Amino acid sequence: MPVSEIAVWSAMLGGLLTLSAVALGDVLASRSTGSVRNLLFVLIAGASCVVITGLPEVFFPELPERLLMVLKASLGPLAGAMALYFLGTWLGGVREDALVHNLTALGGTVLLLVALALVAVSSQVDPMDFHALLVLAAFVNLVPVLLGLVAVIRAAKLGDPLARWMGVGMVCLAAATVGLYARGLNVPGLGQGTWLATAVFTLAYFLIASVLGLVRNRYNRELARLSRLEKGAEPATGLPTGAALLAEVEHAFWRTARRGGVCTVVCLHVSNLYELTEAPGQGTEHQILTTLAARVRRAAGFRCVVGLYHPRCFVVVISTDKLNNVALEALTRLRSTVALPMSVTDAKHTYQPFTPQLGMGVVTLEPDGSSPMEVINQAERRALAEVGEASDSRPLSQHDIDTAPGALL
Repeated sequence: MPVSEIAVWSAMLGGLLTLSAVALGDVLASRSTGSVRNLLFVLIAGASCVVITGLPEVFFPELPERLLMVLKASLGPLAGAMALYFLGTWLGGVREDALVHNLTALGGTVLLLVALALVAVSSQVDPMDFHALLVLAAFVNLVPVLLGLVAVIRAAKLGDPLARWMGVGMVCLAAATVGLYARGLNVPGLGQGTWLATAVFTLAYFLIASVLGLVRNRYNRELARLSRLEKGAEPATGLPTGAALLAEVEHAFWRTARRGGVCTVVCLHVSNLYELTEAPGQGTEHQILTTLAARVRRAAGFRCVVGLYHPRCFVVVISTDKLNNVALEALTRLRSTVALPMSVTDAKHTYQPFTPQLGMGVVTLEPDGSSPMEVINQAERRALAEVGEASDSRPLSQHDIDTAPGALL
C-alpha cells in the first residue's frame, strides 16, 4: 500500500477515534442507553470501515489471514444490522411509526443472521474463493443503506425535523460503502482521489450520525427530566413552587432556629414579565423566567432556598448567623445582577430586548415560630411597594400628562 494511501486511511482512523472519544465522554456524562448505543455504533461500524481498507495488516503484518477474512466478511453486515436497528430506535421506534419500526427491526434481524452465516462461511472458505464471498458481503451491506434511506425519507415526510439531515448522512454512507468495498476488492482503475473522497464521505457520515444521535439523546433526556419533574416544581425553571416551596422555607426556618441564626427572606417581583406578550413573540415569559431563575440561583448561592411563589415573584431564603454579612452580600448580588438587560427570541426568531423591572422586598427575622406564608407575603408587599415607588419616579410619557385648558383672564 502506498504511503499516501496509508496517510489517508490513518487520517480516517484518527477521525473515528476522536468521535469514539466524544461518544465515550457522552456515556460517562449522561450514563444513558442512547449514549451507549451511540458509542457501540461508532466502535463497531468504525472498526468495519478500518478493517476493509487493509490498514490493520499494514501496521500488523503478523495478523492471521483467516482472522482478517472473517472480519472483512462479517463486520460490515454486522455493523449494518446494528446501525439499521439503532436508526429505527433513533426515529422513535414503534410509538412513532410501526412501519418504519418493522422495517428496521426485521431488516436488522435478517442482517444479523446473514452476518453470522458469513462468519461461519468465511472461517471455512478457501482463500482463493474469498473474493467472491467479499463481493457477496458488499451487496449485503448495501441493503441496510437502502432500507435506512427509505426509513429516513418516510420519517422526514411525516414531520421528523432531524430526519432530513440523517438522509444526508445516509447518502454519505452509500458513497462510503461503495468506496470502501471497492478498496477491499481491489477494483482496478481507482486512485488516490477515490480513496480520499471515500475517507471524507466516511467521516462525514459518522460525524452527522453522531451529532444527530447526541442531539436526540439530549432532547430525550430533557423530556425524561420533565416527565419525572419533582412534584411542586415549576416546569420552565425547575424551582419549587406552591406547597413544595412553603415546605422548604419552613424547613429552612426550623434548621436556622435550631442553631440560633436569622433568616433573610427576599421577594423579587418582576412587574413587567408579560411586557412582550403583545409583541410577535408570545410566550417569551418562559425564556425570561428561565434566565432570571439562573441569575437568582447564581447570585443567591447553592445553600439558599430559591423558589417561585408565583410567576412574577421569586423567593430567596438566606440562613446566616446573627453576626454575618453573607445576607447583605447576597442582596447586593441579587440587586445588581438579576435586573441586567437580556434578549429573548420571538416567533420569527428575532431578538427582542428586555430589561426586568424588579422590586425587592426583604424581611430579616429570627424564624422561631414564624409562619412561612406570612413572612413571604410581607416581603412581597414590600417588593410591590418598591415597584410602585419606582414607577412613580419614572418620567411621565405624553399619555400620562394630565392636560387642562388654562384659566381665562
